[in-house]
Amino acid sequence: MQVTETNVDGLKRSYKVTVPAGQIETLLVGRLTEVGKQAKVPGFRPGKIPMPILRKKYGSSVMSEVLEQAVNQGANQAVSENNLKLAMRPNIEVTSFAEGGDLEFTVALETLPEFTPMDFKSISLERLKVEAQESEIAEALEQFAQSRSTSEAVTEDRPSQSGDIVVIDFMGKLGDEAFQGGTAEGYELELGSNTFIPGFEEQLIGAKVGAEIKVNVTFPEAYQNAKLAGQPVVFEVKLHAIKKKVPAKIDDEMAKTMGLENLDAVKNAIKEQIERDYERLARMKLKRALLDKLADGHDFPVPAGLQDSEFQAIWKQIEDAKAKDQLDEADKAKSEDELKAEYQAIAARRVRLGILLAEVGRLNNVQIQQDDLNRALVAEARRFPGQEAMVFKYYRENPDAIEALKAPLLEEKVVDFILELAQISDKPSSRDELMQDDDAPAQSADKPKKKTAKKKAEEA
Repeated sequence: MQVTETNVDGLKRSYKVTVPAGQIETLLVGRLTEVGKQAKVPGFRPGKIPMPILRKKYGSSVMSEVLEQAVNQGANQAVSENNLKLAMRPNIEVTSFAEGGDLEFTVALETLPEFTPMDFKSISLERLKVEAQESEIAEALEQFAQSRSTSEAVTEDRPSQSGDIVVIDFMGKLGDEAFQGGTAEGYELELGSNTFIPGFEEQLIGAKVGAEIKVNVTFPEAYQNAKLAGQPVVFEVKLHAIKKKVPAKIDDEMAKTMGLENLDAVKNAIKEQIERDYERLARMKLKRALLDKLADGHDFPVPAGLQDSEFQAIWKQIEDAKAKDQLDEADKAKSEDELKAEYQAIAARRVRLGILLAEVGRLNNVQIQQDDLNRALVAEARRFPGQEAMVFKYYRENPDAIEALKAPLLEEKVVDFILELAQISDKPSSRDELMQDDDAPAQSADKPKKKTAKKKAEEA
């Protein structure tokens, strides 16, 4: 087998491979011999079938396997002889073959770049440290108390208001006829919960016990019942009682319903949970800052094929955002060529960082342990309550899915490895600063700037 390099252009390489006819013949005879051990031909025992008969009966079908084997061997030889690290699968094209002649084909491929990672000890970063405030703990307690609310009858003579629970009978009519599923008695409806058709609950606010109300609403166009979709209907409603929600008392008894000893234990648990959430957000910001440093510290070329594949994935998201009129305002003002140039640069950044992190992991033997994978599988299963067994079964039966799950785990472990070497200083901070987008002007934390499509693409 002869391998000849025909072109070198940056990370691109091209090779011409020639497999002599004699080698093709050897592979063919070897494969036919294997087939003959199992083949059934009248008049011959398996393994005793003459080669001419095997060649006549199975030669054409086996030849395709032989050619595939020869092509794979030739491509692998081109890679191994030249010590190449492939960026993606090579493109192979057969240029010449006739039975009894040589096989010739070309191999076009892209290699991963050669580079030396920067000295990670030279990286300096700040990690934000935020403590939970008493007001946040009190707010969380109040929300929990609301979730454990009971209800009691309103004794004073007053109309219903948002937040009340009204006990009603109702009958819905389309024209003069009641429609299926539109009737109930003694139904308890929380006003303001938006559980009924838009406009229904608002028309019951201000009514007193005993009131009979005609509620006029229109079903949404996308309503699941095609007969009612987009149709105006009338509900005849009678209000029997008004109840008000009574939040659970925030005391030691409430703590015991949560499986904790007392209220202080609840507050400590809430504080720890809030601070764990803050630590997670701080880790995300720290990783983003690290990736920015890594991107600035490395400028090696990236394989065009990988960049194009990454760009196509990003650009599809941009086109989807454009179709839904969700494109960033800054991007709306740019031409398509300008947008493509910007997102090509982002695609190159993502590919370069991916190559860098993979190489750092390889050089330092960073690996995914089974415990890491088990935790990821459990976390994934928890996303689908009641279907955990199906999730585990899916991953057991799909090795590609397991590999897809490993990729982000390995990235996080490599990031942790780099952070261990970098100079990290803790900075006491506030919730507002933690929630603040690094590229946004100062703003209230309760109205954080929505991430732009560009920022999402950079962070992905």
